[in-house]
Amino acid sequence: MPKKKTSRPNLGNIKLLLLDVDGVMTDGSVYYSETGDEQKKFNIQDGYGIVKAQRKGMKFGIITGRVSAIVKRRAAELGIDEVHQSVEEKALVYQQIKTRLGLAASEVAYIGDDEPDLPVLRQVGFSAAPADALEVVKRSVHYVCRRSGGKGAVREVIEKILAGR
Repeated sequence: MPKKKTSRPNLGNIKLLLLDVDGVMTDGSVYYSETGDEQKKFNIQDGYGIVKAQRKGMKFGIITGRVSAIVKRRAAELGIDEVHQSVEEKALVYQQIKTRLGLAASEVAYIGDDEPDLPVLRQVGFSAAPADALEVVKRSVHYVCRRSGGKGAVREVIEKILAGR
């Protein structure tokens, strides 16, 4: 059984925050209209936090297992260029991003809520999970948010990182 990380990360080193989508940027719900269109609900405070942190030099990326035009649109609205959808091996994509950007693990943070996120959460310099993440995930991260996914967890982590700079 994984244990919560005990090392104290240096939040001042974080240059890139990677995000899962469903259960992190959203509350994990997927809505379908009568015509079959998919809908998701994003938190405006999380979005503003991303923009605020970008203005201070932080970069962002998305790694998600699902594919959605809505995610692509939200990423574009927020100026997030690193968008990786339909990812089965999140740790592989994380390694590719880190290498391409010339970053050390200690310079990357990740927020995840479910089992597919565990391999990345175990490798980054700072890992976090929303309050409503799976227990196995919460036991594996540096920080468990007070807020839930889609309800300010992303903003909470951003504020924690910015305060550590």
